[in-house]
Amino acid sequence: MTPIRTMIVDDSAVVRKHLSDLLTQAGIEVIATASDPLFALPKMRADWPDVLVLDVEMPRMDGISFLRQLMAERPTPVVMCSTLTEAGCETTLQAMAAGAVGFVTKPRIGLRNFLEDASNGLVEAVRAAAQANLRAVRAAMPRAPAPAAAAGLRASARPAPPPPAAPTGAMARTTDRVIAMGLSTGGVQTLEKILRELARTVPGIVIVQHMPANFTASFAARLDRICQVEVLEARDGERVFNGRVLIAPGGRHMRLKRSGAQYVVEVLDGPLINHHRPSVDVLFRSVSQVAGANAVGLVLTGMGDDGARGLLEMRKAGALTAAQDEATSIVYGMPREAVRLGGTDTQLALDDIAPWLQRLDVPHGRVMA
Repeated sequence: MTPIRTMIVDDSAVVRKHLSDLLTQAGIEVIATASDPLFALPKMRADWPDVLVLDVEMPRMDGISFLRQLMAERPTPVVMCSTLTEAGCETTLQAMAAGAVGFVTKPRIGLRNFLEDASNGLVEAVRAAAQANLRAVRAAMPRAPAPAAAAGLRASARPAPPPPAAPTGAMARTTDRVIAMGLSTGGVQTLEKILRELARTVPGIVIVQHMPANFTASFAARLDRICQVEVLEARDGERVFNGRVLIAPGGRHMRLKRSGAQYVVEVLDGPLINHHRPSVDVLFRSVSQVAGANAVGLVLTGMGDDGARGLLEMRKAGALTAAQDEATSIVYGMPREAVRLGGTDTQLALDDIAPWLQRLDVPHGRVMA
């Protein structure tokens, strides 16, 4: 099997050396390194890598500008490897929206230990990036400006949620409806494209996107600024209703619960499920139990099989279910497994997902013409 060929662009010689050693030990070939994009480009033209590992803050040209140039001229799978501060989170989100297919967080403290730790996520991110569908990456990148004054439609303060209700079984029909989504690799671009196209009349949405702690808050805040729907990092007991999107906090599971005929989320700790926390399966299984036919499930781009079993449970409970198609998935791992297990009613291209969601007649298990 041909090894993945990578290039590392980082202004720190120590980082370049340790990351090179880490990738090499994992059987990934490092064909070159460079201290900034201007040094990197001639090397890339001489021997183009399969995957680029790219820092953000570098001399002469920053990583975001280089990424945008790269995606416009010769799209290449890129894994961002940067130190995240509160401001840096937004920068990394911009990178993902600009076409990066993965990221690894470099800590400010204990950097050397992180660089020498084979479980720091870089190897997995590079392997996932090597499988990325670059046509899908480009298709998912935003083209239109943000909706004007979307934020002005919302209340200035976020009220505290009520206490979470005890879980109960699904009602045959409820006024509130729920759309549950699960994503992993490539999810940043994909979610932005879908959510930007949704009106505030869309049923409430609960999402698990595989992300680390301290990242989902910035991700949700960014989406909230550019979308008409309200997008929040979920808090325990928060209600699900039309026009609201709740994203599971990184490092914590999220489940759906019912309070009377209304739906709320429960945010909780727990073990890794399918190697993830939050896990899509945890969310989907709870949706199948408390929402049943009042729900819609979507498995979108991502590596692995998280969500496939939960989506099947949702379908058996009467929910309408779908997976993103292979042609538009940045990584077709999670959707493929959902289809293979028989958990899907249909497969959808990325451009068709938002219109499909807006036409949903959820309690009747069909899409309006």
